[in-house]
Amino acid sequence: MKIVFLDALTLGDVDFDRFKELGEIEIYKTTSKQNTLERVKDADIVVTNKVVIDKEIMDKSNIKFIQIAATGMNNVDLEYAKKKGIIVKNVAGYSTNAVIQHTFALVLGLLNRVCYFDEYSKKEYPNSQIFTHIINWFEIKEKRWGIIGLGEIGRGVAKLASAFGAEVVYYSTSGKNENKEYKRVELDELLKTSKIITIHAPLNEKTKNLLNKDNLLLIKDNSILVNVGRGGIINEKDLAEILNKKDIFVGLDVFENEPVKKDNPLLKSKKVLLTPHIAWSSIEARKKLTDGIYENIEKFVKNGD
Repeated sequence: MKIVFLDALTLGDVDFDRFKELGEIEIYKTTSKQNTLERVKDADIVVTNKVVIDKEIMDKSNIKFIQIAATGMNNVDLEYAKKKGIIVKNVAGYSTNAVIQHTFALVLGLLNRVCYFDEYSKKEYPNSQIFTHIINWFEIKEKRWGIIGLGEIGRGVAKLASAFGAEVVYYSTSGKNENKEYKRVELDELLKTSKIITIHAPLNEKTKNLLNKDNLLLIKDNSILVNVGRGGIINEKDLAEILNKKDIFVGLDVFENEPVKKDNPLLKSKKVLLTPHIAWSSIEARKKLTDGIYENIEKFVKNGD
């Protein structure tokens, strides 16, 4: 079988040699929309992270199996693939620990003003008249930590936040999540009362622009807001406007457009800590992901499912 990797660069430094055992492989670091059909038309198996596989691509190719190199599956027309008899699989749960850890990296980076103190220490500290430099930062203990989306990652963050001594509350974006360990609240209450807010929800019709100019104003000054869920849950234009009015400190690993556009006002804000959608990408998580991709393809090659 012919196996085509469309955006292998998104997987990092992966050893693709073992995939040669499963068939003829073609590896492309990146693939544009214009090149997608040409590269997959003769493929039996396609591996994609973000490259879109839509109705047109399926109709004009011989694809039998689509492996999504991620958990999210919104880059493939799943309903049409089912009609065509094309099997589509993802890899779930590979990045849970990595995302939880990065959530705390962003929260603690903002909370303890790590970037500010690093810059100060390198530029100003050698000329200081005293041994320290005081600006306000607060402890997590006894603060309310609001979690938007209490799935597996959200529960992991809740557990560690509790270990820090925080009072954890959550908002269920689906409206169906009931967890006896933590208090469930409505979104407005979470935003009004939480000192730290972290987002761990998928992007769908219920979460698109969930945080916007109306409810972002509810967040208290000197609070922290972190999004490691999906870009588009926070309206970035509205957020930029709110940051001009309020002292909220924001950590973002995901964006409405990825890569982020050059004119995005958040790039210039000193109240924002940004990372380029890497919360998922620890060494261990990428190994689990590539192992999952291999196992799914191997099963299809051997058994046809």
